[in-house]
Amino acid sequence: MTNQYVLDDARLFTGVTEEVLDRARIWVEGPLIRYAGPTDSAPTIDGDIPRIDVGGRFVMPGMTESHSHLSYSNASPTQLNLNPVPLAMADAIDNARVLLGSGFTSAISFGSAQCIDVPLRDLINQGRVPGPRLAASDRDIGSTGSNADTTTPGQDHIKLIADGPWAVRQAVRGLAKARCDIVKIFLDGEAISATAPPGVLSYSDEEVYAAVEEAHIRGMRVACHARSAVAVKQAVRSGIDLIGHANYLDDEAVDLLHANRHRLFVGPGIAWEVALLERGHELGLSRQAMEKRGYQREIDETISAVKRLREVGVRVLVGGDYGLSITPHGTNAKDLEYFVDLFGMSHVEALLCATRDGGEAADVDGMVGTLEEGKYADLVVVDGDPSKDVALLQDHNRIVAVVKGGVIHSGLVGPSPYERSPETGLETLQ
Repeated sequence: MTNQYVLDDARLFTGVTEEVLDRARIWVEGPLIRYAGPTDSAPTIDGDIPRIDVGGRFVMPGMTESHSHLSYSNASPTQLNLNPVPLAMADAIDNARVLLGSGFTSAISFGSAQCIDVPLRDLINQGRVPGPRLAASDRDIGSTGSNADTTTPGQDHIKLIADGPWAVRQAVRGLAKARCDIVKIFLDGEAISATAPPGVLSYSDEEVYAAVEEAHIRGMRVACHARSAVAVKQAVRSGIDLIGHANYLDDEAVDLLHANRHRLFVGPGIAWEVALLERGHELGLSRQAMEKRGYQREIDETISAVKRLREVGVRVLVGGDYGLSITPHGTNAKDLEYFVDLFGMSHVEALLCATRDGGEAADVDGMVGTLEEGKYADLVVVDGDPSKDVALLQDHNRIVAVVKGGVIHSGLVGPSPYERSPETGLETLQ
């Protein structure tokens, strides 16, 4: 018999619009939503189906982390200290649990060390470990001397260094053989890099076209690191699907993004810049040094860029480089606060970026991101009202439950790493 239950007396944010509904009902059947809307408009439901009174708590779609590094174990960004693969996989499983417990039911991998994300995705899909729906990537692709080229001989398990269109095609074909969903490629650099700053292109147009063509032929999407206007323009013209950063934009870049807004997404990844300024001293990088490198300017430019993207209707996603020592796993919801405080969004607008827009980026089949009939029952029950204060989503004690595919999880962040409610886990909300 199909597992069913009803959540009653909810304050419901479906993610379809900015509206929040009082006294709403959500009917879950198996992994799908049968109904989500006002209680007085709900269809007749069999009296034998269990009811859960959520006591007026806020129910929202699960969020999407759009720039995920689950294989990074809160390591220093200046030197990824990689553990042996078995331990690194154990860490990644832990990180996936924490991300799900933080209210993120979907994630887009933006690069994976040691070929971990694909088997991690498989373990999650098999139900063997708790974690978000993961669009998995593998090692980043970069050219010799690029920001990706930080490896030493014998460390080819960290990045893929490929030069020339045929080598790039070979690298992408290898990722297809590894069963990746996402190909991550570096188009320009990073201000902290001594050899590959933003604005210096890592690849020729021919090389990028080769990567995108090979990926799309094989059913994979392409994500890129592109900070400068010239790199963003190269990304759009090449057909890249997911653009990370896009900090420095000129009029031509904005026009191109606007013209292609229905097929691509931009994730500013603002947490990286903010954390380097505020916590860089923990790595021996003083604020003064980071400002000299240009990171305060990068924040200012990003604020301006996001404002322009919002004006022309480009979808902007939350997430970015969490999983480093200065942006640890489990703090991902901090991005929503940045969207409000730095980008000037309303709290509901930030929620839509994290839910509806992130869901569209994460799942090409359109099954996540909003709470509607026929979509996956991926939702979060929150003690408090994030439509008025998104910062409370950073408090794991406020995350009463996370539902993914109809299965209710609780206690995922804390000392009991694999606490998972039996069956539908109805008692966890009572």
